[in-house]
Amino acid sequence: MYTNSGSAILALYVNAVHKLWKWPENDSNSMGKAGARLVPQLWQPRSGTMMTNETSGMNPEYAFHCFALSNNDQYLMSVSGGEISFFNMGTFKTIKTIMSPPPAATFLALHPRDNNIIAIGSDDSSIQIYDATFNEVKTKLKAHQERITGLAFSNILNVLVSSGADSQLCVWSTDTWEKQTNEYLQSPAGRSGASLADTRVQFHHDQTCLLAVQETQIVIYEVPALKRHMKWVLPLQASGSITYATYSCDSKSIYVSFECGRISVLSASSLDLRCRINPSLYLPTNPSLRAYPLVVAAHPSKPNQFAVGLTDCGVYLLEPLESEGKWYP
Repeated sequence: MYTNSGSAILALYVNAVHKLWKWPENDSNSMGKAGARLVPQLWQPRSGTMMTNETSGMNPEYAFHCFALSNNDQYLMSVSGGEISFFNMGTFKTIKTIMSPPPAATFLALHPRDNNIIAIGSDDSSIQIYDATFNEVKTKLKAHQERITGLAFSNILNVLVSSGADSQLCVWSTDTWEKQTNEYLQSPAGRSGASLADTRVQFHHDQTCLLAVQETQIVIYEVPALKRHMKWVLPLQASGSITYATYSCDSKSIYVSFECGRISVLSASSLDLRCRINPSLYLPTNPSLRAYPLVVAAHPSKPNQFAVGLTDCGVYLLEPLESEGKWYP
């Protein structure tokens, strides 16, 4: 993910270690913003200590990894199968750890108006609403049948949307924490039902439209009713599934990555293809070193810039040439 200031990129690796790249402020980059034509610096404090999650003795390769960053970029909540760690982003020091598994945390989301309120999805299908101020769980939400794979707050509608490996979406009131409605994503025609498929959710910039992503489809819903608005289905002849999709910061585009290695840019208003990014920009040239995009992060203030994390641990920042200005005509 990018930091909220747009001046750094943070990555969590499968070994439970975080890396942070910062772009320095200089004459050509007075605001210190991330840019593809500038070389970032891998940052760490003088102590040399890296932010490393507690793993409870389990192999982190088999753990669920997730993190969430406070609005002011000062604090990081992260987990890799063990306890949830709270880090100081300035010193990389661990402030505290909470909630020793089981159940293991599978997704974290911070309340947009109060970052002390944290929604914690778990592998036992529950969602715990944790209050960091009082160090207590305020309530536990139960409606899913499988692990939680996504959480998204809307600060306009006062709701939390959860998604699970059961392909279910649930809308919860953040005032009463009661479930308002739910909906199941249906497998596209000609495809068998996805078994324990990850379903990720993200709100549009307007905080009312919801992007739901599975390995074979992208669906736009209207919240809170969860009325389906648009749907894009991966062609049957496609050689790889969808690995990730995210809105650009202005929500006019959707960046989509695939297991086959390619990245596409869709129009958020129609789900039409705008362009495909040349894989030679980010994939290794040696065909024996097979890698593909695993996650995509959109810059928080530059609509045509995004970062991509690969399965070979590479992290790339991509943006159009200055002469073109954007990814599509």
